[in-house]
Amino acid sequence: MPNGELPGPDPDERMEPTGRRNNQGIRVDPDAEAEHPPERALLSALVKHEPGVLAEISGLFSRRQFNIESLTVGPTVDDDLARMTIVIEEPRPGIQQAKKQLEKRIPVISVRRLDHDAVQRELVIVKVNGREPDKVNAITDMYDGQTLDAGPRTITVELTGDQRKIDDALDAYEQFGIREIVRTGYAALARGESPTATVKEPNQAPTEAQVETEEVADD
Repeated sequence: MPNGELPGPDPDERMEPTGRRNNQGIRVDPDAEAEHPPERALLSALVKHEPGVLAEISGLFSRRQFNIESLTVGPTVDDDLARMTIVIEEPRPGIQQAKKQLEKRIPVISVRRLDHDAVQRELVIVKVNGREPDKVNAITDMYDGQTLDAGPRTITVELTGDQRKIDDALDAYEQFGIREIVRTGYAALARGESPTATVKEPNQAPTEAQVETEEVADD
């Protein structure tokens, strides 16, 4: 072996690292580079019931440009807490990021992504042309709806149900001509005995020590 050479195989015999690399020779992680199709995710957040919480959460999602399908908020069994139900459609990494960003907010007590079998309902009010009232009423009965207003020109009905039922009903009303529609967004709870969200003392407002956290800037 000539002086100054290190022991080892010749350059042509050396093993080359596998995997694709960028121009700087850094290995590209295939998982990070992979394309993730959008998914519909149902997030349930237990938050402090105080002014400004809805604006803070909606502002967070707006800044991050998350694709929000619906956002609802309302009181719980505890007057000091509110439950927020958020439906987003994002690739899986985006859903995970949305959940992490929610968990950083001081007003947020608990965040959970609900399973697909969660109990979820939406209320819809739809106004259709009333030229064929008998047929409109038949569709309303088929989907367990309720007529709220009926006149010579329009009929307004109320429907509640999951996403599939609501979408199917609206498709059925299209034949009459839909004039106006309003949807409340989804409310949801975990199925069975599993709690949708938990705090250290169930059904009690958490103390400042329980919810206190440092203000964390967005990543």
